[in-house]
Amino acid sequence: MKLLISAADEQEAAEAFAGKADIIDVKNPKEGALGASFPWTIKRIVQIAPANVEASCTLGDLPNLPGSVSLAALGAAATGVDYIKVGLGGVQTKKDAIFLLRNAVKAAKDFNPSIKVVAAGYADAARVNSIKPLLIPEIADEANADVAMVDTAVKDSENLFTFLTREQTRCMVDEAHDRGLLAALAGSLRKEHILSVYELGADIIGMRGAACTNIDRFNGRIVRENVLELADIMKSLQAAPTNLG
Repeated sequence: MKLLISAADEQEAAEAFAGKADIIDVKNPKEGALGASFPWTIKRIVQIAPANVEASCTLGDLPNLPGSVSLAALGAAATGVDYIKVGLGGVQTKKDAIFLLRNAVKAAKDFNPSIKVVAAGYADAARVNSIKPLLIPEIADEANADVAMVDTAVKDSENLFTFLTREQTRCMVDEAHDRGLLAALAGSLRKEHILSVYELGADIIGMRGAACTNIDRFNGRIVRENVLELADIMKSLQAAPTNLG
């Protein structure tokens, strides 16, 4: 399982690099759960990333505007990232979600065939009138994306497991794998959730607040000590998988 840390700028990215994160996800938390950063910020972080660290960026919590989204996907691909996260926040039907995502995938992969596109839905979809989260693997597969991700749209005291049971989450992960996709889980997760996410078989765990000072994704800053603690927990799990209950 890879540790994805969402960084807002170069300084936070450098702290995450030092903390042994596997993926740096460049986003702007001020613009939402998957708020988009500026292209020059993304490009600079890609340039300073160690060779063993992958880079990701978000396109935003997107409206149902496939043309605009496809242009954004092309621009994101041009920054040199390894992953693009497409937030399906503005679609309510499976048909619309597949159409929007398929065009974003085409735009990104026409530019860079090796780039991975992440279909990101929300466990708390009912709070933002978005597509149901358990449809994300099917949507990602039908749109030729690479990763099915479930996050939370509203960042408050609730987390992924407030809205999805372990069984529902396991079904989502299993379906993603059955369809040949990677499965990613995020949504205000803390260090105490790492074991659960690992046991569920996710390929990627996304975190920000847990890596920040005061565990505060909005007002805190990512620090290497917190990232190292998260990375060490994951390393210990991966080193001794037979000890899991």
